Amino acid sequence: MYFIEHEAQPQAFPSILSSMWWAVMTLTTVGYGDVYPITPLGKFLGAFIAVLGIGMFVLPAGILASGFSGEIQSRRDRRSICPHCGRDINE
Repeated sequence: MYFIEHEAQPQAFPSILSSMWWAVMTLTTVGYGDVYPITPLGKFLGAFIAVLGIGMFVLPAGILASGFSGEIQSRRDRRSICPHCGRDINE
């Protein structure tokens, strides 16, 4: 982002380190809003980085949710019910 935006707004992206700070804030979806790209290529790259940031959280969350759902279902399948009284034997 530094090489794309520095010439257009040197006060917002004064160094590579500050551009990396912006990228981390965008990837983690914090996005304070104090620094943002203004060039078309910078906006495109910013949008791409934001989508990557969302994907970094959505993909693991889906995997975890699927794992929890599978575990709950397998516990339900293993449940034993007494044929005489109808109560759960695992209680």
